Amino acid sequence: MAAKDKKPEKPTKNNEIDEEEEEVVKINKWDGSAVKHALDDSFKKALLKHTNLKEQFGLIDGRLAICSLAVGIAGVALGYDFYHPFPESRTCLIICVVSYFILMGILTLYTQYREKGIFAVATERNNGDAVWQASSDMRKYDDKYVITLSVTDSKSTREISSTKSCARFIDVNGVVLDDLVANELNTLYNNIDKKSK
Repeated sequence: MAAKDKKPEKPTKNNEIDEEEEEVVKINKWDGSAVKHALDDSFKKALLKHTNLKEQFGLIDGRLAICSLAVGIAGVALGYDFYHPFPESRTCLIICVVSYFILMGILTLYTQYREKGIFAVATERNNGDAVWQASSDMRKYDDKYVITLSVTDSKSTREISSTKSCARFIDVNGVVLDDLVANELNTLYNNIDKKSK
């Protein structure tokens, strides 16, 4: 009887933190795209752990706006064709299809020339005009992962890069070693700060 009345223990904050820390990212280490994205996520998490940085979403919002507009145009074409079947909806469909492909071209240019591999943007809480950006590059069939950290403020733009084998951050089982990633990012972060002094 007493065993039934006993309530399960609620996890404490320490237990919750331990569960989050135990979460490991395991990937197919032979898939270059998966490796790059996993390392990007790990570097982003390490960058945002700095207490004076706050993530900004303007770059991602731009991409989402273009995609939303394209989906809206596709929805207009679908709806118009539903209420006015094909021969009558021909002009509307042509306009929507052309607009959709133009937007996809704009999206391609946006990702190529505006995002340029940037996966994290953050501002300093105590210095709103200082913008930190982290970008990466990893060529197809190459094990070299290039991480670039830059900071732009009212005075100047400073940038630092590091090129290392992705095997340095991933073990033989395909688990991303977050502590090594954090160490590498902290080294870059500290060195770029020294450049400003």
